[in-house]
Amino acid sequence: MTFTLEQLNARVAERAFAPPELSYTASLLEGGIERCARKFGEEAVEAIIAALSNDRHAVVAETADVLFHLLVMLKSADVTLDAVMAELDTRTARSGHEEKASRKKGKSK
Repeated sequence: MTFTLEQLNARVAERAFAPPELSYTASLLEGGIERCARKFGEEAVEAIIAALSNDRHAVVAETADVLFHLLVMLKSADVTLDAVMAELDTRTARSGHEEKASRKKGKSK
């Protein structure tokens, strides 16, 4: 069986209610959106460095950290994974170039 992003998201939601001294997830959330976003950013940079270093094992490990911390940040921001996936669904209904151009056009108004 493959571990899914939905399962990780459920685990984050479950651990959010644990005492912060027992749960890393809860301790991050206790620090608020600023701490969660900062930690996500740190992990994203580490993933980039791993990729640029051509270190496959580090890319896998750092990407796991990125996904986890992204879900924690979403939880802190009160944004559901379903909302993000729905947005991706609408974006993938057309080519990436078309979709990106439509977002740029909408921002210039």
